[in-house]
Amino acid sequence: MYLASEKKKDIFKEYGKSEFDTGSTEGQVALFTYRIKHLTGHLKKNKKDLATERSLVRLVGKRRKLLDYLKSNNIERYREIIKKLGLRK
Repeated sequence: MYLASEKKKDIFKEYGKSEFDTGSTEGQVALFTYRIKHLTGHLKKNKKDLATERSLVRLVGKRRKLLDYLKSNNIERYREIIKKLGLRK
């Protein structure tokens, strides 16, 4: 599998409060970003994989909702996560 538990722990340790804090908004956004990058690479090779395309669109929507939530509640944390992940906006 492309996402081992060690990789998840690394993502949550870097972007969340700790490696066990899997519920933080920043950690979730970082995890979704990693998965989105992986699915984007897969879709570049397999253009007709519609199930993966649908999953990618759903993940982007989830990430967008979390970012909107973070923006409305704490603009500093929003700006920091956008800068760290290299996302637009």
